[in-house]
This record gives sequence, C-alpha cells and structure tokens, in this order.
Amino acid sequence: MGFPYLLLAATGPLLQRWYARRDGVAFPYRLFAVSNAGSLAALMVYPFAIEPVISVRHQLFAWSVAYAAVVLLVGLAAFLSAANRAPEPAKSPSAPRADRLLWVALAACPSVLWLGVANELSQNVAPIPLLWILPLSIYLLSFILCFDRQGWYRPAVYRVALPAGWLLMGYCLSRQGSSLPLTWVMVALSAGLFACCMFCHGELASRKPHPEQLTSFYLMLALGGALGGLFVGLAAPLLFSRYLELPIGITACVVLAAGLLYGYPPRRLVRLAITAALGFVAATQISGYLAGDRLRIRNFYGALQVSDSGTGNMAVRMLGNGPINHGSQFLAPEKGRWATTYYGPDSGAGLAIGFQRQRPQRVGVIGLGAGTLASYGRAGDTYRFYEINPAVIALANTEFRYLRECPCTVSVVPGDGRLVLEREPGQNFDVLVVDAFNGDSIPVHLLTREAYAAYLKHLKQGGILAVHVTNRYLDLTPVVQGLAENHAMQSRLIRNTADAERGISGATWVLAATNPEFLASLSGTATPFPPARHLRLWTDDYSNLFQVLR
Repeated sequence: MGFPYLLLAATGPLLQRWYARRDGVAFPYRLFAVSNAGSLAALMVYPFAIEPVISVRHQLFAWSVAYAAVVLLVGLAAFLSAANRAPEPAKSPSAPRADRLLWVALAACPSVLWLGVANELSQNVAPIPLLWILPLSIYLLSFILCFDRQGWYRPAVYRVALPAGWLLMGYCLSRQGSSLPLTWVMVALSAGLFACCMFCHGELASRKPHPEQLTSFYLMLALGGALGGLFVGLAAPLLFSRYLELPIGITACVVLAAGLLYGYPPRRLVRLAITAALGFVAATQISGYLAGDRLRIRNFYGALQVSDSGTGNMAVRMLGNGPINHGSQFLAPEKGRWATTYYGPDSGAGLAIGFQRQRPQRVGVIGLGAGTLASYGRAGDTYRFYEINPAVIALANTEFRYLRECPCTVSVVPGDGRLVLEREPGQNFDVLVVDAFNGDSIPVHLLTREAYAAYLKHLKQGGILAVHVTNRYLDLTPVVQGLAENHAMQSRLIRNTADAERGISGATWVLAATNPEFLASLSGTATPFPPARHLRLWTDDYSNLFQVLR
C-alpha cells in the first residue's frame, strides 16, 4: 500500500508547484486547503457510504480505475505546465534552517495531538468503534481553514482560546476513570484539539514561503506529520507503559505558543521546556502511584494494566485495557480456580464446556485474556488458546494462576487466531470459544463466512461454537446468528446475570451447534433472539459495522 500512497501524496505539492510556474500565481497555497477538503470529504464518504455498500473486490476495481485516471490527469498537467510556462521569477533565497525546524515542529505537534486524542477517547474513555474519525476530521478541518485564507486564524483570539483548550484537555486527563459524561469529555477534548490545531496550522500558514520554496515547505510539513505519527505509533509503545502522547503534545503546544504567541525569549523558552518536561515526568510518576496499578505494560496492540482491589477473601486481581476488563482472578487460594467475569458457569462458555463433562474434552479459545477459561480444565482435558498480543500471554503466565494451576494440558499459540487455525491441521475441538469482540477495534475477519468455515474445520461432529458478543456499542448478535444459519447450524442466545460475590459479570453469548441434545439442554436457559434483522452476510469481501451500532 505504501508506494501508491506515497505517489498520490506527492502529487499535492507537485501540482501546486506546476500551477505557480505555469500561471505565475503568487501564492498557490489555497490549493492545499482544497486538497485537505478532498481528504475530509473522502473520510466522511468512505466509512458511511462506500464501505457499507460496495464489496472490497469492487472497491479495488474502482480504486484502480480512479488511480489510472489520476495518472492520466497528472500527465496532462505536466504537459500543460511545460508547454505554457510563465517566465521564471527571480530565485528567492532558501529558508533559514531555524524556519525549517519550526515548520517541522508546527506540523508534528498537531499530528501527535490528534492521534493522542484518538487514543484517549477510544482506549481510556469509551471503546466506540470508528471514534478516531472525530479527531482526524478536526485535524483536517484546521488545515482547510488556515490555508483557505488568513482571516480564519487570528493570533489575538488564540491567545485566549489556547489556554482554555489546554485547561479543558488537562481537566479530562486528570479525571481519567471518573464518571465524567462521555459527551462532555468528547466535546472538551475536541474543542481543545481544535484550538491547538488551529494555532499550529495557522502559524504554519502565516509563515508560507515564496512559491520557489513551496516543495521544501511541504516536505517539512510532511516530515513533521510523519514524525508525529512515528512517535505515537512506534516510539511511544516502546517508551511508555501508558498513553502519554496527549500530555506530551499539549506540553509541546504550550512551548510553541510561549514563543510564537506570547513572545517568550529563547532563553526563557528553554527554561520553560525543561521545567515542563520535569513537571511532566513527576506528574506521570505520581499519577501512576495514585492509580494503584500493580503493573502497566504497553506495546503495538495497546496498554494493559494489572490491578488489585478488595481485601481479605474478596481480593481480586484484574487484567484491563482502559475501561475494558479482560479477566480477573480471586487472590485467595480457595477461590483461585473460580470462573469469573464473563465466564461463569451460567455463561455461554460455561454451558458449552459443561455439556458432556463425563469424558475428556478438547477446547479451543481465540482470545486468552487472563486465561480464565482454563479454570474449567480437568485432568485429561486439552485447552488450546490463540492470542495475538504477546503482552497478554506474558501477563497470563506471570500475574495470573489459571494457566499454571490447571490440571489439564494447556498450550498457548501466539498469532492471529483465524490465520493460525487456517494453517493448522484439524484440532477436533469439542468446544471452540471465540472471544475477541469487547473492544473498540472489532476484528471483523473473525466474523465472516470464511472464518466460520475455518472454525467448523476444527470442530468435531456435534461440536459447539461459542461466540462472546458482549459489547456496549455494537450488537453483533444478528451477525453471529446469520453466520450460523449460513453454515446449517442452530444458534441460541445466552445472557447471564452478574454475581458480585463470585466476581461474575453480565455477559451475552451466542452458541451454535448441530447437536440436538445440546440444543435441547438449553431450552430453559436460552433467551429468545430479538426480532430478526435482515443483514447482509459478512464475508471477507463485505462487512458493515454501521448496521450493528447500538
């Protein structure tokens, strides 16, 4: 994907340079606003109007045709630019190195900020799918406004608006985990992000060089944006155990504003930057101590925390990812093998594993969590877990006892569950549990017709497929039900209630099977499915999250 994307991205400054050279336009930068308006329009159209309607195969064909059209149009523009070239203006001096570095900094800061807000919203506030679209839209909108015309950005206004934005975002960060209303948090973070992006992009627009330096200017903008993305996507997961990009971005914005808006001299700026960095490190350490987390770890897949709560016989250790609970275990030895959270005896997984317990079982599980399902294992059983996140595997083995204390044979296979299953020979599972859908980023490839074909390949005759569909923002029940019917399986909806004394959470499961005895055993337990919703079957070529938003 990278090479065609790079070529497409490079045409923006290239066409502006040709435009300026051909028509002698003094400042063609308004085309940058038009370009970003096109990006914003595509961002709005694709997830809402293209992806839900057009299959991936047809999207690829349309994209290829459009790409060919772009190549022809760029070639035509090159021909016209060369054939009707205006007289070359006098060469302007190159921009000083300090200006170039400032361009990079002003481009990198909002890049870090919008990605930081996206992480904060989706990981620490509410795991709502596609919520990242909101901060990215604000980021693009600020580019459009600032490069459209000078009047949208007024330094006098942002001398007041910026501190208000910093305070709003800082207040939200200080209240992580509190009961602040979701709408209020989204509005506050969005307003703060808009103020910061308008300041950075407004200052960039006010420092546009002569068109002779246009390509250099855009190269520095692209470099700054790329550095911001690399910092958030690659460096931060290696450097930090929690999401610190947003406070770092806010701190950088404060330092930039101190020099550009409030006129701090360079020496005072250096002292301010050092003080801010030291204060930031101290605040981070104090917040980590006050949070009471036993352990925090972060990698490409996100940030995980292990925390202990409760006292005495009710002390519990939990594995979490922001507001999402991935499993817990009682610390008391006599309760250590209790099935907790979403996996109690009355849950879908508990009922599926509890059927035909008179003989040894083979159980497969996509999604390890704390390893809670191993609590059902007995001598002679075989449990095989598939987990994509190596940090989860490490924590399940070191911080929780389910895997270590299970008397059954336990194996944990690293990697994407579906891809591993497609490569493996048939596992002949009695029960296959698919448990990967309670976060903000739904692995859609685990909920397609082709994925179900892979699952059935590994189920023995009469085996049970148990899919965990508990999700606050998505109703995956009709999708799972439709896939089961497509593969000639009958499905049952299982909802269990919470039991605080046993550490059990309310959960929703869909069990699919062809075994009439098992299906009959659920007659007094299953909940009727909601009225049928006619959804198009999800395949590797088509899926539609908007159909299942609550």
